[in-house]
Amino acid sequence: MSVTPRHEFYETDDKLTLSIFDKGADPEKVTVEFGPRKLVYRHLDRELVLQPLKGQIDPSQSNFSVGKVKVEIRLSKLAQGRWGALVGDSPDPVASTSFAPPPPAGPSEPRKPRKNWDGITEAILSAEKPITPDQDPNAGGDASVNEFFQKLFANADEDTKRAMMKSYSESGGTTLSTNWDEVKKGKVEVKPPEGSEWKKWAA
Repeated sequence: MSVTPRHEFYETDDKLTLSIFDKGADPEKVTVEFGPRKLVYRHLDRELVLQPLKGQIDPSQSNFSVGKVKVEIRLSKLAQGRWGALVGDSPDPVASTSFAPPPPAGPSEPRKPRKNWDGITEAILSAEKPITPDQDPNAGGDASVNEFFQKLFANADEDTKRAMMKSYSESGGTTLSTNWDEVKKGKVEVKPPEGSEWKKWAA
């Protein structure tokens, strides 16, 4: 009649170490059988059978050593994680997760050609029509600007004309206002463009 030896274990996420207390065990007579979900220890009249193991192991990476007080068996887990017990009927985590075949891949999408940004920029620029003075009074240089103001002045009422003339002359050409109520209050200050300095040249 076989005797089950006292044993205990501790584990990490990838290994489980089982200690079997078999004092003075003869290394020549100790046998340990490793299976994916099975472990069998035999020495003389002592036998320990663990089946099914709580998780699947890799028999080729599992081993044991015989000491004076105990036999230490090291099991290499195939799936990361803690078992919490040596045996159990829980589904094999390896069979249900790690080695599940990946879902069939759908038809691969054709790679989209890279856009030729330089060509697109040139196409946009070439499609743009030149801006006329009617759309932008600043287009076309000083001649167009003068023409714009001439039209504005010609169609303006007397107060607007006085405001334009006063603001333009007093500001040295830096301000042009059509608001006579604002301009008539006093001298229009010179307002050079930002970053510029106004200098009055001697005649």
